[in-house]
Amino acid sequence: MTELGVEYQTVLGLPPVEFVQVAADLGCRHISMKVAGGGGPDNPYGYPAYSLLEDVPLRRRFISALQDHDVSISLGEGFVVRPGHDLRDAGADLDVMAELGATRVNAVAVDPDLPRSFDQLALFAEMAAGRGMATTTEFAKSLTVSDLPTALQAVGHVNRPDFTLLVDTMHAFRSGHGPGELVMLDDEWVGYIRLSDNTLAQRNPAYRDDSIDRRVPGEGELPLVEILAALPALPVIGVEAPMRSLAVAGTPARECARLAVSGARSVLDAAAELRRVRARGCHT
Repeated sequence: MTELGVEYQTVLGLPPVEFVQVAADLGCRHISMKVAGGGGPDNPYGYPAYSLLEDVPLRRRFISALQDHDVSISLGEGFVVRPGHDLRDAGADLDVMAELGATRVNAVAVDPDLPRSFDQLALFAEMAAGRGMATTTEFAKSLTVSDLPTALQAVGHVNRPDFTLLVDTMHAFRSGHGPGELVMLDDEWVGYIRLSDNTLAQRNPAYRDDSIDRRVPGEGELPLVEILAALPALPVIGVEAPMRSLAVAGTPARECARLAVSGARSVLDAAAELRRVRARGCHT
């Protein structure tokens, strides 16, 4: 049975210990996490910036919170291939992710040099594997790996069984890949799924502005049930539903997370039922 996790972006900068508490209160035993976060434009609540690398006492409190609430990190985030930047420098952050118990980390590329991006992803996957973690990479219109064919090229280039795709339902659909195409993916190519809803068309000139202002899953325009039914039924699916407009209007982070989790559970249930109906159809 698929369990639901809460993605870091959903809570828009909520401090780490409080994030664990919110997830646990919502009955979610998994979260995604960044080594450093808070602050910046993605934090409409004004939470302070944090670093689990530099702030050792915070890291210890965070680990205690994970243990006390029986919450684990399903995905480590915040690793980016940038022009002029070498992911060999991310070793200390990967060490922190391993200490936190993350089993998988995600890396995205914004370096327009595609061959270099592929090489950096391969290097990163090797570094993560040396620390006992698998790796995914994400595709989106705003990234160098902008669509599914390019993402599959990355998988072929890295050529490791522990390097797979992260499929974000919004990014996949916005990149032109609906249920009919996603169902053709081999199960072993998909390592992680993010459940995300939004409008069909991009609303803002900057894609990033859409990315941090999504919809409650099931209340947007994407065919989420059909998309999820087309993808593998993974042990954990993360809900990524940052809703900046609600936050700016005064809705607390906890309530935004509750709405996201409630909507996501309804979508997961509907997708599971659709799989069952299709399975029965294949046996009649």
